[in-house]
Amino acid sequence: MSTTEPSLRPADWHRRFCRVTPWLALSGDLDTFRDGGDAQLTEWIDNGITHIVDLRGEWSDESYVAERAPDIEYHWLGTHDDGTGQSTEWFDLGLAAYRAVRASDGCAMVHCHMGINRGPSMGYRWLLEAGVDPVEALDLIRTTRPIAGIIYARDALAHFHRTNDIDPTTAAAQRAAVDAWFDDDHVDVAWVISRVRRAETI
Repeated sequence: MSTTEPSLRPADWHRRFCRVTPWLALSGDLDTFRDGGDAQLTEWIDNGITHIVDLRGEWSDESYVAERAPDIEYHWLGTHDDGTGQSTEWFDLGLAAYRAVRASDGCAMVHCHMGINRGPSMGYRWLLEAGVDPVEALDLIRTTRPIAGIIYARDALAHFHRTNDIDPTTAAAQRAAVDAWFDDDHVDVAWVISRVRRAETI
């Protein structure tokens, strides 16, 4: 799938609610305008969101959510989005949030700013932990959220291999399959981000 095709409008997906599984949803962040943010938060609650996992190192809506929806459990796991990779510690914290969600039979909104890289990459790590095949997990995220670049997916896969003692042969085969998937199904992340930013300035 090409993300530069005219039919795809990245800005339309920025804050769209994307249900991946009964316990995982993806989106961009809450609108900074109160009416828009309130409407989004209501949509999330109406769709069963019990936890928010906010991955933005640059911002947090924890106080905003606490005021308007105090029953939602908020996890702020802020990190960068500079393309250099994500740390073991970040994925460890993400798995702690995953276990809290699953233990409570809840549903998490996992998001970053635009819902392109950090959020989908952590969502990918959760799917791996749930036993989803690495390539099937990528397909699921991309089908659900077409603008997802998932550029930290390889970091997530490496973390999954380390923490689950995956044997070297299986790990190598999975890495190769993921590499092939990205070769065949590339998202032009720079183009997607530019279109979302353009809409934000209008």
